[in-house]
Amino acid sequence: MKAAVTAVLGPTNTGKTHLAVERMCAHSSGIMGFPLRLLAREVYDRVVKLKGADSVALVTGEEKIVPPNARWHLCTVESMPEHDAAFVALDEAQLGTDAERGHVFTDRLLRRRGREETMILGSEALRPMIRTLVPDAEIIVRPRFSKLSYAGAKKISRLPKRSAIVAFSAEEVYAVAEMLRRLRGGAAVVMGALSPRTRNAQVAMFQAGEVDYLVATDAIGMGLNMDVAHVAFAGLSKFDGRRSRRLTVAEMAQIAGRAGRHQRDGTFGGVTEEGPGAFLPEEVFAIEEHRFPRIEQLYWRNGEPDYASIDALIASLERRPEPGVLLAAPQSTDLAVLKRLADEPWVRERARSPAMVKRLWAACGLPDFRKLGLDPHTRFVSRVFGYLSEGRGVVPNQWFADEVTRLDTIAGDVETIAGRIAAIRSWAYIAQRADWLADPAAGAERTQAIEERLSDGLHASLTQRFVDKRTTALIRQIGADASLLPVVIGAEGEVLVEDHAIGRLDGFRFTVDPQARATDRRLLLAAAERHLSGERRRRGEALVAAEDAALGIEGDALLWNGHRVAQLLPGPSLARPQLRLDRDLDCLAKPLREAVAARLARWLAAMLDRHVPALVALAEAARDPQATPSLRVVAGELEAAGGLVPRLAIYEPVDALTADERKRLRRIGITIGTLDLFDPRLLKPAAARWRQTLLGVRGRGAVLPREGATVLPRGGLGAQLATGFRPLAAQAVRVDLVERIARSAHDARQGRKPFAPDPALATSMGIAPATFERLMAELGFRTVPAHEDAPPAWVWRGRRPPRRAERPAPSPTGAFAALAAWSGHG
Repeated sequence: MKAAVTAVLGPTNTGKTHLAVERMCAHSSGIMGFPLRLLAREVYDRVVKLKGADSVALVTGEEKIVPPNARWHLCTVESMPEHDAAFVALDEAQLGTDAERGHVFTDRLLRRRGREETMILGSEALRPMIRTLVPDAEIIVRPRFSKLSYAGAKKISRLPKRSAIVAFSAEEVYAVAEMLRRLRGGAAVVMGALSPRTRNAQVAMFQAGEVDYLVATDAIGMGLNMDVAHVAFAGLSKFDGRRSRRLTVAEMAQIAGRAGRHQRDGTFGGVTEEGPGAFLPEEVFAIEEHRFPRIEQLYWRNGEPDYASIDALIASLERRPEPGVLLAAPQSTDLAVLKRLADEPWVRERARSPAMVKRLWAACGLPDFRKLGLDPHTRFVSRVFGYLSEGRGVVPNQWFADEVTRLDTIAGDVETIAGRIAAIRSWAYIAQRADWLADPAAGAERTQAIEERLSDGLHASLTQRFVDKRTTALIRQIGADASLLPVVIGAEGEVLVEDHAIGRLDGFRFTVDPQARATDRRLLLAAAERHLSGERRRRGEALVAAEDAALGIEGDALLWNGHRVAQLLPGPSLARPQLRLDRDLDCLAKPLREAVAARLARWLAAMLDRHVPALVALAEAARDPQATPSLRVVAGELEAAGGLVPRLAIYEPVDALTADERKRLRRIGITIGTLDLFDPRLLKPAAARWRQTLLGVRGRGAVLPREGATVLPRGGLGAQLATGFRPLAAQAVRVDLVERIARSAHDARQGRKPFAPDPALATSMGIAPATFERLMAELGFRTVPAHEDAPPAWVWRGRRPPRRAERPAPSPTGAFAALAAWSGHG
């Protein structure tokens, strides 16, 4: 009895695939070929529920689940096994018109038959091809269960719920999904490049109602079953691998037909009313009435190539079909790669036997999952074939392991993770070849585990990027009125809405959750600003009543409980900086803001009086109208320099000070040293930090040395006069220790007689001999010849004013004061 061949034709939503599955399961064995791995996986899961996992196989280029007793095989068209089966079905047979893969569908249409029954599923436009190529086939036309109608163009913001928006590039898919996230809380994403695991997770969100929108490529048109009420086209053009072109009416109908489910009607439309993205009236009529141009030709390539030699293989693949309805297929990627490798002498040298030619052709069939382009993909295939044609004839374990391990990370954005999934598919394809690895089972298990991990990561990344469950839930609950949002502030400053964190209140600054963007930010800010005013007022009152311990300073910023509340700016003098409240406090009422400013000013004055009282007193002395010009110059220079000035810089006004004025400076805390004028208290850690803060406000801060340091390497961290360390020879000595050595030396001398100072004091400080000698010279001593074995002797040279050329100019901050003093004006 001759096996029956049935062609089931009709538009989408006719249950053709469901019918084929029922027919297959009624036979003792069966094979079904699908255009997409995703669709094969979907039907596989359905058949497993009917027949059990032990009896059902899934065979794709990258994945094989083949139990020992498998009787029903669900496959991609390229992976359909050659063994005999009672039932064979080919889905979406009209794809024989596809320039890249069409010849595979045509070959299966012509050559694959079931022992008892063959079923061909496709568009009604395929009828002429069935009549010509399979004349004995019974044609059954199944009408659509529900009505499909045109709903016009709607902006994305006005699309009804349960809509699928179809775009034709990953970039456009992401852009539409991002827009829906901002406007409607999010969308699921479905693309042909997604792994089944990611696709299923995304569709599950849509089916469960967690999101109301789905953004997809035209992969949605290939029988993927989803509960979609409306299909909106983001555009009507696509790049088909060779050129950008407008969709055919049949392609439009294939995609639009996903709207509606079983007997529930569906609608389709666009997102633009005019231009190339708008439907033409004749296209709308054809889609609604299911009237499409008949398919008059299919692409064909020899399905039984000649493996006698490389040239014979190429010739057989380029053989043209007999005149008629079959067209020679355009050169596909696998043939292009083969031709490139055929030009390599080493490839021809190795592919001399039919078995090796067949192995070469198998390697050329490795798909370009990563879309690298012909040249990079050819290099990859060349390397794979190099390993397959030498030694043990397998891909080295180390190379395989290194490459898949490199991909085993979910760090990165959506595009990065999607790229890794595409890359791991290449290695999964290699692992699924029975003789390409030493241990293909282990390789397949490893690549599958990585793909699943990457798929989970991609699903999480897609959800994080394109789904804002918080905003979705809130919009559903209250609409777009942000004032109705129930805002709660947690103990750590987290701002919560319905237990969803929408941001943080740090001090007086509210920061929106960084995961919320654009429109979400405006919504959440509006909600927060309305409800946070009371909390900010409470915090302002708490700041006014705060203890000193709750306030602090970091750089030029004043802090309250670690939060920035004000900034120091240059004031009339170093010791009198200005205080400006942070902008975040502008939210407070004016009286409260003034009270906060007054509290901070009191704290600042108290801190300056406690830690740098000399600077405050010097500022007063510099402006004392009763003081002499000399005192005002010295006090002004000291205050401007932060309480530490080299004596040489103000030699003349210092010498002009009276005894009472020197006493006044000493009461302030200033030491008039031999080399420097300074306040020793400013060298203590807390005072030194405040001093550097005040200098930093005027842009003259320096890095402080480590706490407790007395002698530093010259040029080291903080080893400079501005921080209280005088550079001498190869070291820098703290100025108070310099003065102590100076006093010790002067106490030890007797007039101008030579003397030998006790070096114990300097040695105990860690001062090197060369440093000590340099210091003694700076202090006005000189060495004199000494007897052998006698310690160096020093003699006092006497004080002398520096020559004018030696006098440094007054510091910029003190220039006006010095000029005023020497001109006799206050």
